Amino acid sequence: MKTVNKGHSVWIHDVGDFCLQHIFECGQAFRWNKEDSGSYTGVVGNKAVRAKYNEDDKVLILDNCTLEEYESHWKHYFDLDRDYARIKKELSADKVMKAAVRHGWGIRVLNQDPWETLISFIISANNNIKRIQTIIEKLSEHYGNEIEWEGKLYYTFPAPEALASAREEDLRACGCGYRGPYIKETARMVADGILSPYKIKKLPYEEAHKELLRFPGVGPKVADCILLFSMEKTEAFPVDVWLRRVMEYFYTDKPMPPKQIKLMAGERFGKHAGLAQQYLFYYAREMQIGKE
Repeated sequence: MKTVNKGHSVWIHDVGDFCLQHIFECGQAFRWNKEDSGSYTGVVGNKAVRAKYNEDDKVLILDNCTLEEYESHWKHYFDLDRDYARIKKELSADKVMKAAVRHGWGIRVLNQDPWETLISFIISANNNIKRIQTIIEKLSEHYGNEIEWEGKLYYTFPAPEALASAREEDLRACGCGYRGPYIKETARMVADGILSPYKIKKLPYEEAHKELLRFPGVGPKVADCILLFSMEKTEAFPVDVWLRRVMEYFYTDKPMPPKQIKLMAGERFGKHAGLAQQYLFYYAREMQIGKE
């Protein structure tokens, strides 16, 4: 890939197997918003950035970004070093995955911040994407830092110390509901150094999964989401009620518990199980497969 700096933007050429809609609307990230132009604007770290992609020319454009920032952060964030063409070819040996890959051809699994992902997926439990986005935005407005870009205000994701010191009633006012105490206690554990999502990231999958379950509000499915979307554990296979129905619809004619579905996914997809999950999730949601 060739990168060129143009003003306050970076142009990345020859970016294949890439679609912003597939990436940002497959349930893995909650702070990217689609603009009328088809671009997406999001807050990552302490910056607001706009992402645009020209499918014909295979050019990804990142506004409010420098070449140095692209090389040190965004290249990895968008998982641009991974050969998705090869992975899709391997997964397509499975006839169901062949259709799923064709449908969600531009999905890439983002490498997000472990702390932000931890809190975001505690919020995600028993919630829909729009509501998750609204809660995260309110928390950021109340407890994050203000950013101004192009005359508009944005807010960074709150630091652990900020959420640890928040009052539970204020968290509820942001829409957290029963998750408020979980968020506050998780933030306290991170702020006090009891558990670090950044240290957990360095552990092998099974050990990392076990450690994440120590956080209040983190169950097996949420732990797998955190591992897949921020800790580079592509073998993680998040299973919620809906995805369980999808797997049963495609691969078996009888109900299966989540643990058994994860084992089956591991046997079928191996180290790419998490990527397969994203293709299946997007495909099934778009086709309304498995919904009651």
